[in-house]
Amino acid sequence: MKKKAIIFSCFCLLINSINAQKNLLGFKSDEKQLKTEKAFDAQLNAKRVGEHIKQLSSVPHHVGSAGGKMVASEIAKVFTAAGWDTKIETYQLMFPTPITRTLEMSGATNYKAKLKETPLKEDATSNQADQLATYNCWSADGDVTANLVFVNYGLPEDYETLAKYGIDVKGKIVIAKYGRSWRGIKPKVAQEHGAIGCLIYSDPIDDGYGAGDAYPVGAFKNDQTVQRGSIMDMVIYPGDPTTPNIASVEGAPRVDHNEAKNLLKIPVLPISYGDATPLLKDMAGPVAPKDWVGGLPFTYHIGPSSSQVHLKLAFDWKLRPGLDVIATIKGSEFPDQWIIRGNHHDGWVNGAADPISGMAAELEEAISIGELLKQGWKPKRTLVYCAWDAEEPGLMGSTEWVENHAAELQAKAVAYINSDGNGRGFLGAEGSHAFAPLITEISKTVIDPQMKVSVFERAKASRAVNAETPAAKKEAFASTQYPLGAMGSGSDYSSFIQHLGIPSLNIGYGGEDEGGEYHSIYDSYDMYKRFKDPTFEYGVTLAQTTGRVVLRLADADALQFDFRELHKTVKGYISELIKNVDQLREKAKVENELINNNAYIYAADPSEKLKTPVRLSEVPYVDFSPILNALTKLEKAAAHAEDLKKSIDAKKLAEVNSKIFRAEQTLLTDAGLPRRPWFKHSLYAPGFYTGYGVKTVPGVREAIEQKNWAETTDQIGEVAKAIDKLSVYLETL
Repeated sequence: MKKKAIIFSCFCLLINSINAQKNLLGFKSDEKQLKTEKAFDAQLNAKRVGEHIKQLSSVPHHVGSAGGKMVASEIAKVFTAAGWDTKIETYQLMFPTPITRTLEMSGATNYKAKLKETPLKEDATSNQADQLATYNCWSADGDVTANLVFVNYGLPEDYETLAKYGIDVKGKIVIAKYGRSWRGIKPKVAQEHGAIGCLIYSDPIDDGYGAGDAYPVGAFKNDQTVQRGSIMDMVIYPGDPTTPNIASVEGAPRVDHNEAKNLLKIPVLPISYGDATPLLKDMAGPVAPKDWVGGLPFTYHIGPSSSQVHLKLAFDWKLRPGLDVIATIKGSEFPDQWIIRGNHHDGWVNGAADPISGMAAELEEAISIGELLKQGWKPKRTLVYCAWDAEEPGLMGSTEWVENHAAELQAKAVAYINSDGNGRGFLGAEGSHAFAPLITEISKTVIDPQMKVSVFERAKASRAVNAETPAAKKEAFASTQYPLGAMGSGSDYSSFIQHLGIPSLNIGYGGEDEGGEYHSIYDSYDMYKRFKDPTFEYGVTLAQTTGRVVLRLADADALQFDFRELHKTVKGYISELIKNVDQLREKAKVENELINNNAYIYAADPSEKLKTPVRLSEVPYVDFSPILNALTKLEKAAAHAEDLKKSIDAKKLAEVNSKIFRAEQTLLTDAGLPRRPWFKHSLYAPGFYTGYGVKTVPGVREAIEQKNWAETTDQIGEVAKAIDKLSVYLETL
């Protein structure tokens, strides 16, 4: 009897708890919205996700190809059949493809690289015609011969190590490992140090047999797999390099590609670890440091090589049509408030994982929303679903569309929701921090198909298990909020948030879908079905997640922007920057003491002939008070905005909604970031030397990293002004 009473008591507490829960964020009553989402979920179909992945990855479909035209046409047919008003917008895009590729070594070692991936019987599409050759798009034309130098991952710190060994890459060709940064950073840094050519190879320790069984036995790179990819310096500006800041429409004025500021001047080529092996075995010079050593079965040396390397590349530098598929459902109450959803459709080859797995999820959303329309539902706000072309060469399809429609987008775009590749595993989300509570709420309602718990709980468990300290593990597992990440680059959200200040999100699943197929001929349906998402259930999970974001923003009574969360996050960034300056000051003090006391001379191994480091300059006092004062104002303004939304009638709330989605635009700076004015957001940008990786408060952070103290002070002022503008905007809603 006592046990039954306890059970009944617990049941009552549970019911009371449910009844006590608040309505969904932004909704005065959530019954109608939950009913809509239930009907939306009921239409999602994992089998259809798989069918779309198979169909759209059945042929190579890079920008300008026959396959690319077919894929765009098929996507448009799906949107149209689902009831969307669909069109294809065409842009004339520069997209160079290879004419000549030669890599050979002569001297002590004589070798001519294969530069070709091997078709496999286990992979039905790996032997197709029209596959793009293995190359790095936007490499310069070039014909160079020189000794080779191994530069580890080719990052700035690797060149600091080379300097300690007295090795200079000027006039040399360098070979770098893929990984630890975006690929375009490697030739960029090599060029800055005077190299005349760059090779990039995938070392098996990272994503070959050192990580797992090689394809086709397992998912990781075999010795002939090559990662194609763009090396455009997108941290300067993305999009068509020949039309900076304007759309690449027919007749647009263009700069010569040789003069484009975001293109490098040296030839660059990606190769397999099969082709890299003879080159690396030929290396002379010092034995590589232990943390440079890869997985190949010989001793790694830095170089220079004993033999000469000849690298010859030439490209066609042609304009090709980029096909953006744009599908629209007009809003019933607020047609001039747009919820934009996008995923790219172009691939380097067949692209089953990247990008078709994400595109298939977007199509599921579109089909399900079409069914809702048939049932009588209409969105309050306009939905714009986009399938971008030419993302792979440099975010061209989305960037040119954004530049073409910039004024209208800044007036009407409530949010942009992006996805890209997708697979089994854990929720990953990044975006505008005012959306953090919305993502937390949604992640607690979507169920992981493997573990049958919410994707929030599964992601939280993963963070806790992988945290490095017991305290961090405890903190992660106790968290009640999803830690929304900040946005760098590498996908189609970049032009929306970082150029126009449109609030954005990037959402996907992964972590249990690792492999080495990225940008190779093996990114195929056969690979995806075996190793990525065999049941295609995570395509449905992604559609549920991004679909909820779309539907809740579309029909919300009060748009779900919470700038209190943005304030809290930015305050954390500033605390981190203050700590960084203090650490630099302490490092300079300690290093200079070691130099003064000859510690490096006494500690060195004479055989390594390491040079004594240069004395570090002292770090001055940095005044962060302008930003700290601005954050104090923002805290009050953000609280005011939240209180206002709760206390006003529907008419006034509609007025607030019509303004609040443009609030993030106040965080743009007129001048943009130093040396790259296209990037205007004061809080988020890709790092100058990280590429895809984000730098938060980038103007200040990178000035500190470069020890440019005058610029640090200037950028603190710029960020403070932007935060002040946001505060004033929120106060006057």
